[in-house]
Amino acid sequence: MNDMINDRVIDNCIKEIYSISGTELLVTDKAGRIITKTGSMTEPDRDLLDDFIGGYDEISETGGRTYVRVANDGITSLVVVAGSGNDSAVFARLAASELKNIIAASWDRVDKNSFFQTLLLDNMLLVDIYNSAKRLHIDTAQQRCVFVVEPVTPRKNDLIGMIRELFYTEAGDHVTAVDDDRVVVIKALAGDDGQDSLEETARMLVDMAGSEAMSDVRVSYGTIAEDIEGVSKSFREAKMALDVGKIFYPMMRTISYGTLGVGRLIYQLPVDLCRTFIKEIFGDNTPEEIDGEILATVDKFFENNLNVSETSRQLYIHRNTLLYRIEKLQKATGLDIRVFDDALTLKIALMVVNYMEYLDETS
Repeated sequence: MNDMINDRVIDNCIKEIYSISGTELLVTDKAGRIITKTGSMTEPDRDLLDDFIGGYDEISETGGRTYVRVANDGITSLVVVAGSGNDSAVFARLAASELKNIIAASWDRVDKNSFFQTLLLDNMLLVDIYNSAKRLHIDTAQQRCVFVVEPVTPRKNDLIGMIRELFYTEAGDHVTAVDDDRVVVIKALAGDDGQDSLEETARMLVDMAGSEAMSDVRVSYGTIAEDIEGVSKSFREAKMALDVGKIFYPMMRTISYGTLGVGRLIYQLPVDLCRTFIKEIFGDNTPEEIDGEILATVDKFFENNLNVSETSRQLYIHRNTLLYRIEKLQKATGLDIRVFDDALTLKIALMVVNYMEYLDETS
């Protein structure tokens, strides 16, 4: 790798110019290492090359050869050497110009990646955000939404590479990573993009990760940022959605910050308050001591909006058997889940239990 572009890119560029011009060319890095050469081009005189690299001239014709410096912000990156010939100096300068443009484009991509990573982590002053965005030709008024992609199982293929192929930098999209586990997509939106299109994008990421990268992933996303300033907020929301989804909705593969509901509230509760609440609901009993069959019945009862007949039908049990289980739970907790307020209290209590178990596992 030579600074920001690899040797293959340099080789392709020089060979293309050689095929057009017939001028023999050679390229070295700033240490004098030969990266590529064409035709019967021989190595340049080492002393002459070292003198040129250590000097300040942009171009030099000496020893029957032309030397052209490729610099980025005043720092030498490459040297193009051309053999003898009528137009050798012209094509050497052309090659140097092409390589300089390639390096500048590579630096631009790296600078944009650094900009977005710093922006996501909320480590930029507001004035720096707009100044840097202007310098990098990033549209500050563009609506964007941040998606976070996290593998559920260990990665089997290049997940970030696959995701980069799905989005277009020309359209304002950007794909990056802020840690080793998660891939972040900053997607530019059209004026008519809403929640349906965001969910469609999330599902597309899940499907493509499974089929192309052989990875089972979970995708979360925040709310729409109206301008560049709101991107970090959308990222924080997406991260929270990912954590809340893993705790309360583990089977879901896409989750939006806007649909977290009571799970988002519980996630932000102090731990001591959660412990007190669980103690008030379950007393000396722990949720683990409640019959698993009864808890499964409760889940199905909630799914069917507290409808006894539909729940018993889906569980393939008699109505009286369902009522017996509900009464058994009532004796253990003092809550009759046929009553809406009691059902809501138990639902929240079980979610708080899941949250506490998550904290114990991750601590």
